[in-house]
Amino acid sequence: MIPKDTIDKIIDAARVEDVIGEFITLKKRGANYLGLCPFHGEKSPSFTVSPAKGIYKCFGCGKAGTSVSFIMENQQLSYPEALRWLAKKYNIEIVEREISPEERAQQNEKESLYIVMQYAQRYFTDNMFNTDEGKSIGLGYFVERGFRSDIIEKFQLGYSLEDKKGLSHTATQNSYKAEYLVKTGLSILSNQHKEGEPITEKDIFDRYSSRVMFPIHDVGGRVIGFGGRILGNDKKQAKYINSPQTEIYDKSKVLYGLWYAKKAIQEKDCCYLVEGYTDVISMHQSGIENVVASSGTSLTIEQIKAVHRFTNNIIVLYDGDSAGEKASIRAIDLLLEEGMNVKVLMFPDNDDPDSFSKKVTAEEFKDHIANNTQDFIAYKTRSLFNETKHDPIRKATVIKDIVQSISLIPDAIIRSVYVKECANIMAMDESILQLEVNKLRRKSGDKKDFKNNQESAPPETEELFTEEEKINTALVTEYEEKELLRVLFNYGNVLVDVETENSQNETENFELTISEYIMFELMRDNIHFQNPIYQMVLDEYAHQLSNERLPGSNYFINHTNPAISTFAIDISSKEGELSVNWLTHGVIVPKEVYTIKKSAQHSLHSLKEKRLNQIIHEKQELLKTASHEDAEVILKEIVRLANLKKDVNKLLGRIVIK
Repeated sequence: MIPKDTIDKIIDAARVEDVIGEFITLKKRGANYLGLCPFHGEKSPSFTVSPAKGIYKCFGCGKAGTSVSFIMENQQLSYPEALRWLAKKYNIEIVEREISPEERAQQNEKESLYIVMQYAQRYFTDNMFNTDEGKSIGLGYFVERGFRSDIIEKFQLGYSLEDKKGLSHTATQNSYKAEYLVKTGLSILSNQHKEGEPITEKDIFDRYSSRVMFPIHDVGGRVIGFGGRILGNDKKQAKYINSPQTEIYDKSKVLYGLWYAKKAIQEKDCCYLVEGYTDVISMHQSGIENVVASSGTSLTIEQIKAVHRFTNNIIVLYDGDSAGEKASIRAIDLLLEEGMNVKVLMFPDNDDPDSFSKKVTAEEFKDHIANNTQDFIAYKTRSLFNETKHDPIRKATVIKDIVQSISLIPDAIIRSVYVKECANIMAMDESILQLEVNKLRRKSGDKKDFKNNQESAPPETEELFTEEEKINTALVTEYEEKELLRVLFNYGNVLVDVETENSQNETENFELTISEYIMFELMRDNIHFQNPIYQMVLDEYAHQLSNERLPGSNYFINHTNPAISTFAIDISSKEGELSVNWLTHGVIVPKEVYTIKKSAQHSLHSLKEKRLNQIIHEKQELLKTASHEDAEVILKEIVRLANLKKDVNKLLGRIVIK
């Protein structure tokens, strides 16, 4: 683990404008810098970098963070990996804390697997370029497929020799452990090996032989697996052999080519999805780099999420045969359910992206994609509808299939647009299709809509309130909650006079910090924030106070929890912005620090008044179905709460008229 003082040193050294300036062009604008956002396509710059606050924020897509979070997002690294990346850039030595033997063994083993895989990639590539067998068979195959030398080198392609012990022998002779060769899936353990005994070279043989090799990289560029293609016509052998599931390779989470494509995907705000390794490579050779492959496996939710981190837009490019068409239809529903905007392109004459690219020029290939890409609903409707024109029963089945796809879309407005388009294509009444979509949404509990539109509502309120009540209960106090956190962040150490009564009902004055005052008021009335993110921040603040630390905005901006840091950056990026320059009108605006006690009190009282409104409303709802005996108790409670509300309104300076 990286020690706290080293983390602080890295954060201090990694000036946000310097770090981001390596990736995009920044131009000075007053105290800040402005540039084109690297996370979404834009023509007018809305990406702002504030050196004084150490943060960036895009006012176009909403992305925000620090130098560390920028590297995490841009390079797709974990928090510790991003710190190490920055430490290397600024020549800061990291001496990590002592970890347990178990942790160290696990870390060492995982790192060893990466090292073995990197060695295997170099071994296969060296075979192809520097052995007679590799040059004539492996390199010959790629050249015959029309791949240029720069593309072959870019994708680190290689060749496994016919010798079934080639890699296993060479690797162990170079001090790579046979145990790790087995754990990476590069070698297979023979039946002669006795369980419990150490694994040696004589116990293993190569998984791959006489195959061209495609290294598979993780999103950070490390080799984690291989795909090996046989070159002969032996039908008894699988055409492709992929690495098995290992500690570093999970095929359900990995997309071939994402390491090479992620920057282009961000720039184009679009990703092409193809089936195989050579499809990806051919498209790169045609100048199209924002492309990934599912590597012959069925598309998974984890793979879709890997793309979704870079873009919302995906174009499915599958083979022009019936199998390819069915594969694209299966993929569409998964993509829609994850909130992706989906388009489809089929190739003519049973071509795939690889074979089609060999028949046309790079420009013609790009033109074909631009001119033949269809929206998913148009594609799916026409594709299925044409098969069932004269069969009413099958036509009804197809309509249900398409409606099912539309019902998966999380966004209600997009669903509505697709219902209208589908109705036009099928010459049907739009209201009938909308009714079917609504039925399917209700059947599934509309869980996706709730997740996307009510993320701030606690889980236990999902089924308790109507939509109107959800807004009233979950959002009505959001302003006050956010304002109190802003005051804590920026003025937590400011001392204020507080009046209280002692046991003899005598008034006493004493000094408290604003942080102590706010936390005391919230705890005294047992008030919890209803926005779960805000409550998480408040809990963290209270935890730091209990350890006699007063956290400021910088502590939260650099927090390892992205939800907390994003919230802190959002508050910080809006701070101090006045809609009018009052000085030009001769009006002097007092510094907030001098009125901070009044601001805090107003937010606290307003929060309490709104919470009392909520509780009274809940009691009134209970009253509707209560027994006579329970109703009396509830009425007394409502009266008590109403009196408390009057008191709070007086403190707010409000006159309640009945």
